[in-house]
Amino acid sequence: MSYPDRIRGEAETRTLRYEARVGRYPIRYEVAGEGEPIVLVHGLSGSTRWWSRNVPAIAERYRVYLVDLPGFGTMRSLRRRFVLAEAAAWLSEWMEAVGLERAHLAGHSMGGYVSVRLAASRPDLVRRLVLVAPAGVPTERSMLGHLIPLLLAARYAAPAFVPVLVRDALRTGPTTLWRAARDLLAEDVRGDLRNIAAPTLLVWGENDPLIPPAVGDLLREEIPDSRLLVLHGAGHVPMFDQFKEFDAALLAFLAGESVGE
Repeated sequence: MSYPDRIRGEAETRTLRYEARVGRYPIRYEVAGEGEPIVLVHGLSGSTRWWSRNVPAIAERYRVYLVDLPGFGTMRSLRRRFVLAEAAAWLSEWMEAVGLERAHLAGHSMGGYVSVRLAASRPDLVRRLVLVAPAGVPTERSMLGHLIPLLLAARYAAPAFVPVLVRDALRTGPTTLWRAARDLLAEDVRGDLRNIAAPTLLVWGENDPLIPPAVGDLLREEIPDSRLLVLHGAGHVPMFDQFKEFDAALLAFLAGESVGE
């Protein structure tokens, strides 16, 4: 089942909403554009709305797939509880359910963590990989130690992003947010990085206080075929803060052009 819809962005883009079944649960997702498929995976407290500024440009050349992870966005009322350790397997099951044998994959923050796990465990599924300030590299900070960087991240975000962040955080609820953040801080993807076979673009905002660009340097050294791009003036959500520069870089990378360092 599908019906026309629009995603907010710099231009109106015609999208279709579909429903697929993953296990016992019906999952709604959105599709825009035509061409090779690319799946966009949101971060903690996020939803597909975090990619709203990017869909119009990407959909001109690719078939864009957007889905909310269980417990987030439109999936907040799903009876299945979000379990971080199962997220990559869930995403691969969803890709199978919607008929995606292989696709480009772009993940932000927690979605970057999920994308790393999927690309490392199922290299057959991922054509090219874009990791936007991915989480999963341990720091010395505690949960409370992330509070100030979190407030700074909101400060550096584009003003138009703040209402999106607040709405999605409220929709998700404190229990799911706390549990996911706690589990994410305990994860370490470094052992998986060498197993990523897909060409990889790492994208960071230079003013990211949550996951600083220095983490990007570490990932660039460990992921075999990877390049790092730091966007000037952007914070933790560079695909929203500097969406035109982000879109141009992503499209060039997917086309096989040299991007970043």
